[in-house]
Amino acid sequence: MPPDVVTSITENVARVIKVPLTVDIEGGYSSSAKAVAELAGRLAAAGAVGINLEDGSDSPDLLARKIEGVKSALAKRGLDLFVNARTDVYLASLVDASNAVEEVLKRATLYLQAGAEGLFVPGVTSLVEIRKISEGTTLPLNVMAWDGLPSPDRLQGAGVRRLSAGSAISQRIWAQTKSLARQFLSDGKLAPKALPYEDLQNLFE
Repeated sequence: MPPDVVTSITENVARVIKVPLTVDIEGGYSSSAKAVAELAGRLAAAGAVGINLEDGSDSPDLLARKIEGVKSALAKRGLDLFVNARTDVYLASLVDASNAVEEVLKRATLYLQAGAEGLFVPGVTSLVEIRKISEGTTLPLNVMAWDGLPSPDRLQGAGVRRLSAGSAISQRIWAQTKSLARQFLSDGKLAPKALPYEDLQNLFE
């Protein structure tokens, strides 16, 4: 995504919400640590308090360099962001399942040393493995809502400190939108329930 678009969206969201804003920037939209650091600085100035920054299928060393670049560049400007380092070890099956916990913890150590303040491990669902990960790092653990994931209270007991919905909510909204559009195109009718304009407007105040 172009930096100007990300920054503009961040500014508009930060302008209307009353809770802290974190922005998922995937891999920073660049393989250049300098470019990612520049984007992070723009987001911090736009009102974000944190970012998700992921390794994906790239080398974990690359993400570590990006994190170091972000923290260094922000410090020079008197700014800061909570860097939530996302590792796709589980999500992308980067290693054999039997080595997943070990690989996550190896990366967690690297990202912690680089300056990360959180660890995001989407795709993990085993409570045993979640507990091993949380106990194996000092970084607060973030997991993603997923089929088969234990209940929030059990996750909290296993050391999870943040639960993310990812794209699940918007995916469900678009599924409903698709269904309503098909119904309207088929018979010209719409489902009877709709949010009143006043309530819609209140969402943006």
